Amino acid sequence: MNDVPTTSAQTAAEWEQARFLYPLYAALAREFVFDVQPCPDLETAVDVPDAETVDRAREWLALMDGHMRVHQLRQFLQTTPLANETAVRALLARHLRKPIKTEVDRDKTDFLLVQYFSLSAPSRLEDADVDIPYVAQLLEPVLGEVDPSNTPAWFPKLEEVLTSAQKCTRLSGLFRGEILERGRAIKAEAQQDYFQPVAMMAFTRFSFLMRRVFFRLLHNDLNAILDGIHGLEQRGVTTLDCRRAGFARSEPVARLRMICQSWKVMFHAEYSSGQPLQMLVDLRSAVEDALSRSSAAAAGGITR
Repeated sequence: MNDVPTTSAQTAAEWEQARFLYPLYAALAREFVFDVQPCPDLETAVDVPDAETVDRAREWLALMDGHMRVHQLRQFLQTTPLANETAVRALLARHLRKPIKTEVDRDKTDFLLVQYFSLSAPSRLEDADVDIPYVAQLLEPVLGEVDPSNTPAWFPKLEEVLTSAQKCTRLSGLFRGEILERGRAIKAEAQQDYFQPVAMMAFTRFSFLMRRVFFRLLHNDLNAILDGIHGLEQRGVTTLDCRRAGFARSEPVARLRMICQSWKVMFHAEYSSGQPLQMLVDLRSAVEDALSRSSAAAAGGITR
C-alpha cells in the first residue's frame, strides 16, 4: 500500500487488501505490544471509502511495517491460526509492491517466500525433489513465470553452503563452520538484485532446505540431551555441572529435562544462531562429558 494508485480499480484493490490484512496486523500489534493505536477506518471497513480514508489506512499499515521486525513476523506467522496460504500471499504482495525496499524488507520477503513455499508444498516433500524447476513452479503465483535455467552467477555459492550444512550432524557444526552467516553474506551481497524473481526463487529454495537442516539438527541435539539425561538418572546422577551452558554448577537434571522440553516449543519459530542455541550446544557437550565420566567410573569399578 505504499504505491499511489492511479485508477479507481487500483484504489479498490488496495482497500480490499488493507481490509484483509488488518486483522492480521492488529493481532500482531497486540501480541508484541506495539505502540500503535487501532485504525478506526479499517475497524469500520466501509465498502466504498473516500481518498482520505484510503490514505489513513495506507499510513497505518506503513507504520505497522516500520514496527514489525522479521523475528516477530516469523514467530507470529508460525504460531497463529491466521497465517494460512492466502494471508501469507497477501503479505508477500504488499512487500513486493514497495517501490523502495530496505534490508528489513528483504529479510521479511525472504521469510514470507519460504513460508509460502512451505504451505504450498506437500508435507512429505523430499529434499531431493526441491529442485529449481519445482520451486519456480510453486512460486509462480507470487513471482510470475521464472526461467529456471537463468540462475544467478552466485548460485553455486549457495549450493556450496547448503552442501556444507547437509554434512553437519549437530548444531555445533553449523556454528563452527559459520554456515548460517555465509548464507546471509551471499544474500547481503546481492543487494537490490535479491528482488529479481529468479534470485528470490533461488534464495527461497536455499532458505527452505537450510531451515530443514537447522531443525533436523536442533531436534537431534535436544533428543541427544534428553537421552543423556535419562542415562545419567539411571546411574543415580541427580545434578550436573552446566556452567559452560550458563546454568548452575549443580543443576538438577530434572530441571534440565523441563528446560529442553520448553526449548522444543521456543525454537519452533526461531532460525538463527543466537545465545539460546549456543546454550543448547554447550548443554549437549556438558551432558555427553558427564556420561563419559560416568561410564569411565563404572568401568573402573568406582562407585558414587
